[in-house]
Amino acid sequence: MSPVVPPPPPAPDARQRLLEAAAEIFADYGYEGAFVRQITQHAGVNVAGINYYFGDKEQLYIEAVKHAHVCSTSDAMRREFPEGMHPADKLTHFIRGMVQAMHAPASPASMKLMMREMADPGKAAHVVVEEFIRPMAFRLRDILWELLPDLTEPKLLMTGFSVIGQILFYRQNRPMAELIFGKDHVERLTAEMVADHVVAFTFRALGIRRKGVAS
Repeated sequence: MSPVVPPPPPAPDARQRLLEAAAEIFADYGYEGAFVRQITQHAGVNVAGINYYFGDKEQLYIEAVKHAHVCSTSDAMRREFPEGMHPADKLTHFIRGMVQAMHAPASPASMKLMMREMADPGKAAHVVVEEFIRPMAFRLRDILWELLPDLTEPKLLMTGFSVIGQILFYRQNRPMAELIFGKDHVERLTAEMVADHVVAFTFRALGIRRKGVAS
C-alpha cells in the first residue's frame, strides 16, 4: 500500500487571493449565504487552501473583515505623538491621518463588506473593534480630554462622535453624494481639502484658536 502523499501547499499568493475573493463573496451574500467553494473557485485556489491558511470559514470571514479594515486605515493614525506636543496639534494630526485613510483607494467589495458587518455586528466586528477601532477611539477621547478637560463625559463622547462623523461621511456617503451633486464635483474634494475643512470646522465649533492649527 503506497503512503498517502499530502497535497502540496498553496501558491505563495493564494492567501491574498482568498482574502480578496472572500471580501467579494461575503460582501454580496453575507456570511450565511456565501459558500466556501464559491470563494475558492473565485480565487482559483483549492478548497484545502481555506484550511491551510484560515482553518475554517468563520476564521476566513474574520480575516477578510480585518483585511478590509486594514486597507482603509493609515499608519499615521497609529504613530506615537512627539513628547510635549500640544493637544490641538494632536487632534489635527489625528484628523488628517483618518481623512487620508478614508480617501485611500479601497475596493468596493472591501467597503461593502465593512459596512455590512458594522451594520449588523457579529464576531468579526467584535474582533475589528477590539484590535483596531477601540484603540483609535480611546486615543481620540484622550486627546479631547487633554484639550478640553472641563467637558463632561457625555459631552466628550458626543464631541468625539461629531469629529468621526464628519470624516466618515466622505467615505460612507460618497456614492449618494456623487448621485446628488455629480461625480466630478465630489472628486474635486481632495483629502487635503477635506482635512483642512474638518480641522477648521471642529476647532471653530469647540471655540479653540491656535496659531498654525485653526483660525
